[in-house]
Amino acid sequence: MTELNNTFDVERPPVQPMSFTQPYWDGTRDKKLMVQYCPRTEQYQFFPRPASLYTGRRDLEWREVSGKGELYSYTIARRTRPPFAGHEPFAVAMVTLAEGIRIMGNLINIEEPQIRIGMAVKPCWAPLPDGYNLLMFEPDS
Repeated sequence: MTELNNTFDVERPPVQPMSFTQPYWDGTRDKKLMVQYCPRTEQYQFFPRPASLYTGRRDLEWREVSGKGELYSYTIARRTRPPFAGHEPFAVAMVTLAEGIRIMGNLINIEEPQIRIGMAVKPCWAPLPDGYNLLMFEPDS
């Protein structure tokens, strides 16, 4: 079996939030997944943007979501460039959250043969040196 790396020890540059991403990053300090919500269309959007994808308005709200969802797609990175070189193999997942949006992150705490499209996943967090946390996913058994 191929053991996948969790990439926790990859050296990453400091997070530099923009005004419209700050609430997302602030949430990660407490391991909370904060997502933008358009109150006019009652739809979530991710990644953070200055305006609604649906209306073009700036009246977005930030809402905490569970981060639970299912694996939509994935790939196994076997050859990479810095800063990931030497940390292979690792899984990069596209997850469809219960709220209907898709988020990408590493899939950890799983062996490669156990990965299945449609499997239930939940969020987990990799600490970053600046106090933020990086969203990753693991099986939700």
